[in-house]
Amino acid sequence: MTTSEYDDDQKAERMKANMARIEELTARLTHALAQRDPPRGSLQAPDSDIFVQATAAFWTEMVKNPSKVLEKQLEYWGKSLKHVVEAQEVLRSGKLRAPEDHTPDDRRFANPLWKTHPYFNYIKQQYMIASEAVQDAVMTLDTMSPREKKRLHYFTQQIVDMMAPTNFLATNPDALMKAVETEGESLIKGLENLVHDIEAGGGELLVTLADQDAFRVGENLATMPGKVVFRNRMFELIQYAPSTEKVYRTPIVIFPPWINKFYIMDLKPQNSLIKWIVDQGYTLFVVSWVNPDARYADVGMDTYVEEGYLEAIRVAKEITGEAQVNAVGYCIAGTTLSLTLGLMNKRKDKSVRSATFFTTLTDFSDQGEVGVFLEDDFVDGIEAECNEKGYLDSFFMSRTFSFLRSNDLIYAPAIRSYMMGEAPPAFDLLYWNGDSTNLPGKMCVEYLRGLCQQDRFSAASFRICGEDVSISDVKHPLCAIACETDHIAAWRSSFRGMSRMGSRDKTFILSQSGHIAGIINPPSKKKYGHYTGAAPEGSPDDWKSAAEFHEGSWWPRWGDWLSRRSGAKVEARIPGDSSYPALDDAPGRYVVSSKNDEMS
Repeated sequence: MTTSEYDDDQKAERMKANMARIEELTARLTHALAQRDPPRGSLQAPDSDIFVQATAAFWTEMVKNPSKVLEKQLEYWGKSLKHVVEAQEVLRSGKLRAPEDHTPDDRRFANPLWKTHPYFNYIKQQYMIASEAVQDAVMTLDTMSPREKKRLHYFTQQIVDMMAPTNFLATNPDALMKAVETEGESLIKGLENLVHDIEAGGGELLVTLADQDAFRVGENLATMPGKVVFRNRMFELIQYAPSTEKVYRTPIVIFPPWINKFYIMDLKPQNSLIKWIVDQGYTLFVVSWVNPDARYADVGMDTYVEEGYLEAIRVAKEITGEAQVNAVGYCIAGTTLSLTLGLMNKRKDKSVRSATFFTTLTDFSDQGEVGVFLEDDFVDGIEAECNEKGYLDSFFMSRTFSFLRSNDLIYAPAIRSYMMGEAPPAFDLLYWNGDSTNLPGKMCVEYLRGLCQQDRFSAASFRICGEDVSISDVKHPLCAIACETDHIAAWRSSFRGMSRMGSRDKTFILSQSGHIAGIINPPSKKKYGHYTGAAPEGSPDDWKSAAEFHEGSWWPRWGDWLSRRSGAKVEARIPGDSSYPALDDAPGRYVVSSKNDEMS
């Protein structure tokens, strides 16, 4: 047999094996899709009224100001046809290259072929011209309210991003080159990845962002030593082992959000906020919330406050023998901490010495980017889902937050996984991002209706545990850290909430970067800086203009603020005591149990 014949036989065998794999994967895909229980339509897309309104607004513009509409259309056609002519002229000259490209840089089009190859460059330029025209048309609809226009702009951008040529095999040079280089193997691996994700989602597609086998909570994530010293149906309380001989008298209790799990603050020693706090000489308690299911249908905001916040504070005080704690709330846990502080003020409870808020909203008059999902069309769907099942599945929240950054958290990972055939990266942050939790139905609806939509805590009062509390009832010494590019808790809204609180001792810090990177920003990285200024009042932008910028992490600055409110040093405390013996090693059971079948 000649070498050529041998190679042909090898190719034929590979082709046969690949066809068998495709047949098997297709059967698995068909079976997985057949198991799909379609989510209610109101959780899939905005109400069609928004597009009806957009159409009506367009025709109103056409009647009132036809020259303006025609001008925009002619502008689009002019740019598009000019590019067509330029591309034809280059090809007519006998040169296989692209015409001049003045479109803005976009990391989706990083491959040089998007600039140099006439086919790919033509597609890219036409897409960019059309994208600009679509969004320009939306922004010039003057008869729509700003709120409606903001939603229309967002959902239109979602469609525009979905239609990017990078998202299709025939127009993605990276995927095509990989397919040629691997003789099609990358496409088969991509199909395997797609089938795996659909099977894991019970027929729904949620792109796997990180290698699920690369991490184990308690082994290479959340490894700070400590003990679970208390457990009830709502949370486990972890007391961390000291790393210093002396500690500040006043302990810290951190309340993380219950939308995700607490170990974002303890991914690894190099960037662990938990480790850094312990190393500064603090007795640290961290709440690890339970992952609720249908059994938690009756759990509302009252339960989180009474059985969560107040109970954790009580236990931390009893274990340390102190009369007060310093409390920290992150995101939605900060919002609920503010309600708790207002309640404690009404009850004359002095158990909290100071409070710190990480990326926290208390004034929802401007909901930021996430506000597009807080209108009745979506919230009605969420309420119906909660009433039916007793809880909101984590799938919906994960998908919602992913769509706020769809190019980074949906399309780019999908391209790598399904078109390039690459395995998801071993990235701890993305692993945590995919490890989200369910929300109790009652709590979810109370939060969305009473706080997000009606803004009752800031605009009037919010009833919690039998008391009507308002934002002015928060009178403890306060420190708030907001993040400049936060797409979940907009920093200006965080500033406005802070400015309306009743405390006379308020510190506001604005960190660079976003909701996670701006908070998990250890000093050793020397990456993102922060702004400090006067007490938060007046305009957020005026405050920032007058603020002083500092290189590096805000952690040491907060540490200085906290140390002045933490008392003298005492002997380091070993986790637990005779009244609260250690129940488990950190990070505990709740953080690793998705169904809570180990609850006691």
